[in-house]
Amino acid sequence: MAAGGGKIDPMHQFEVQTIWDGFAIGGHQIAFTNSSAWMVAAVVALIAFMSMGLKGSLVPTRGQMMVEGATRFIDNMLAANVGPEGKKYVPYVFSLFMFILFANLLGLLPLGVVGVHPFTFTSHFTITGVLAIMSFSIVLIVGFWRHGLHFFSLFVPHGTPLWLMWLIPVIELVSFMVRPFSLALRLFVAMMAGHILLKVLAGFIINAGNSGLLWGGVVGVPSFVLMVGISALELLVAGIQAYVFALLTSLYINDAVNLH
Repeated sequence: MAAGGGKIDPMHQFEVQTIWDGFAIGGHQIAFTNSSAWMVAAVVALIAFMSMGLKGSLVPTRGQMMVEGATRFIDNMLAANVGPEGKKYVPYVFSLFMFILFANLLGLLPLGVVGVHPFTFTSHFTITGVLAIMSFSIVLIVGFWRHGLHFFSLFVPHGTPLWLMWLIPVIELVSFMVRPFSLALRLFVAMMAGHILLKVLAGFIINAGNSGLLWGGVVGVPSFVLMVGISALELLVAGIQAYVFALLTSLYINDAVNLH
């Protein structure tokens, strides 16, 4: 969005805007925002994707192969990181992975839907934080449910010398508690940084075009080429960040399931 003086504001794309005022609960206004709209869009896209694999045809269609391939990918990840018991966590990790993936990809659309500009809600720490807390909560619930108070032995690695017993558990506890913050921060920073860079390059192209043919060629053309490359990189980052989030979640689940 152009600000005053023809300047491009790279942060405007992250502004949460109200689409519908909604209703009030306990004095708090519950509004339907552009962030909410694109969350719904991500869920609808995920449901549409999964519907392609529900037929279970003997000769699979391309859609069925895509769904089965994605499911097998997450299943293999959990089998490698958690073991046989990881299969029961496939639905959650798969849903988490695909939801983040669709959220990241929808935010890269060049055009809006029904007048609503694409909005990458994973570029907001509040959203990634909720997803991280959900995963962290599952780890705590599973850990205490399976092991009881023995779960605290996670903070005392096997073979820790007696003279370090006063220090290692504190370090391990701090490291454990930081997990949801680092998990949320990684996705939030990656998506925000990429979108800011794209917006800045778009500003270069627009301003160069308005400056005449000479500056349009000197600044605009290299910026356009770089923007195309960065856009392709962002598509890769969208998948990588969804994978990293799912991978780290599976590793955290392993700590809760296979406590030594």
